[in-house]
Amino acid sequence: MSTMTAREAVEHAHTGDVWLFRGPSTADKAIRLLTNSPVNHAAMVVALDDLPPLLWHTELGQSLPSVWTGEHHRGAQLHRLDHALDVWTGPKYKQRAWVRHLDAEITREMEDACLRVIAEYEGRSFPKTRQLAGKWIAGRLKREASEEAVYCAELLAITYTRMGLLEAGRPSNWFDPGRFWSGDRLELRNGASLGPEIAVTVDRTG
Repeated sequence: MSTMTAREAVEHAHTGDVWLFRGPSTADKAIRLLTNSPVNHAAMVVALDDLPPLLWHTELGQSLPSVWTGEHHRGAQLHRLDHALDVWTGPKYKQRAWVRHLDAEITREMEDACLRVIAEYEGRSFPKTRQLAGKWIAGRLKREASEEAVYCAELLAITYTRMGLLEAGRPSNWFDPGRFWSGDRLELRNGASLGPEIAVTVDRTG
C-alpha cells in the first residue's frame, strides 16, 4: 500500500475523494464488528474553486465548527480537510486514515448537486446506537430507512447518488464504511472509479 503525508493529501484533494478511518475506541470497534468492515468512518472531499479542501461527513463529535454555518454541532458537518485530519488522527480520536482518489470528471452540475445535498443535510443528526443498527439491518434487506438521522456511509452514498456517481437502485442505508473500501469493488457510474487506498501519515514532531 502506498503512502503520502497529510500535507500531500490535502494538496492533492479533489471533490469526490473518499476518506476512510479506523480507530481504537469501543464505538469504532462496535461499528466494524456490526458491519464486518475494516474501517469505521467514511467521508468525502469537497474542493471548490479557490477554497481550501473541505471534508463532508457526519459524526457524533463537535470538535470543529462547520464551515457551512460557522457553528459547532453534532451530525452532518462540513469541515476544512486539514483541520479535520488534525482532529481525527490526533490524540483525541487516534484514527488511522486512508484516502481513495476519485477518477472522474466533476462537472459544474455535479458540484451543484453536491452543494444541494450539503444544504439539505447539514446539521442532520447522527443516529443513536440502536437506530444505527436498525438502519443498517434494514439496508441489508434492501429496505429504505428514514433519513431523519444519517450515518457516515449513508450520507456519502446519498451525496454520490445525487452527483450521479452511484446508481439509485440501492437504498442509501445499504452502504456501510466498508463498502467504500477497495475490497468491496464498488461499481460507479459513467466510467468513474476510486483508486486504491493510500495510507496517510501524520508527522507530529513539529
